Amino acid sequence: MLGIVWGIAAVALLLAYGKSLRSVVVAAFDAFGRGAIVAWPAQTSQQAGGERAGKHVVFEKEDVEMVKAEGTLVKNICMETVRWLGISYGDRMANTAIRGACPAYGEMRNEVPSQGRWIGPDDMLERRRVVFLGYRLRQKLFSERPAVGETVRISGVRFTVIGTMDLKIQDSNYFTSDDESAWIPYSTAGDLWNTRYANVLVFEPIAPQFEKQAMQQFRAAIAKRQRFSPTDERAIMMFGREQFRPIIDGITIGFEVLFTFVGALTLGIGGVGLMNIMLVAVDERIREIGLRRALGARRRHIQAQFLSEALVLTFLGGIFGILMAYALSAAIGTLPLYGPLFEDTSGKGDIHLYISLGTVGVSTAILIVVGLLSGLAPAVRASRLNPVEALRYE
Repeated sequence: MLGIVWGIAAVALLLAYGKSLRSVVVAAFDAFGRGAIVAWPAQTSQQAGGERAGKHVVFEKEDVEMVKAEGTLVKNICMETVRWLGISYGDRMANTAIRGACPAYGEMRNEVPSQGRWIGPDDMLERRRVVFLGYRLRQKLFSERPAVGETVRISGVRFTVIGTMDLKIQDSNYFTSDDESAWIPYSTAGDLWNTRYANVLVFEPIAPQFEKQAMQQFRAAIAKRQRFSPTDERAIMMFGREQFRPIIDGITIGFEVLFTFVGALTLGIGGVGLMNIMLVAVDERIREIGLRRALGARRRHIQAQFLSEALVLTFLGGIFGILMAYALSAAIGTLPLYGPLFEDTSGKGDIHLYISLGTVGVSTAILIVVGLLSGLAPAVRASRLNPVEALRYE
């Protein structure tokens, strides 16, 4: 029973670990923006329409309009521009990425305000001098004080803070970390630097499964306006999340399967111990078995007796094992994963050993299989004993 207890506890804890690991890694992957695609202008590598190869591609407002008109699978698109400038509040200052973006950018890139709001259409239309701050940048400028409504200076120009966000645990960035960035309306960025050409275009498909087709439509629309081949993949470099999702799913699911296998193996070792004990019990009860057979018991009755005894021992061990798993998960609490990397003490980026009903259900299913296999060999051996020889056994 001790082997069964430890085995089922190991199964439950490893299943909980694998499930939490997968959820944390997938959440960090999706934090970038579940459907966001980032496109960088590059150089053409094919001759088309009388244009030579090696032409520099640029992103302008007209390209956005062309994509909106031609890209039926493109839901949102936004120009983004960036400069590394000084931003200050009182005597505190930081030099970081000041990024000009549009209202749709916040939803695409998962920039969720914890206080205040994101950039709105009126901010763009009226070229308002407002700014949205990432978590670490807010900490550098304001520490724990409220930032919304305060005035900061960007290159000496006054901007009003309209929103901030919590720590964003993500596994990829471009330009710089979102936590270190500040966003202002794209139209307002034109008051600080030349924004005719965007550094990147950010867009999203109407649904994640249309990512590849949306990327093709995006390239074709810009190729039509700037006269290069729509099949020239080197002209525009694009990074989409869904093309990497199978890799993330494969790695995390692989870990879950591995942990489940290790837990099942540990429980199987306990099952082997139970089977050996039951085989010893058969040897000690040979005369009893012979007497039952002589009184009319059939083989299936003997099999059911030993199989039920094995299952009772297994389930008793399983109950204590599940209780042990709950106790250990409560004692351990969280295990570090992204927390130390992002200097986060909230625990949202770490692994939580939570024993869910699903985990208990899977553990119970594995337990039933182990119990049946452990009791089967002793039950079959007991049922095949010759009644006459069993009664004469000393």
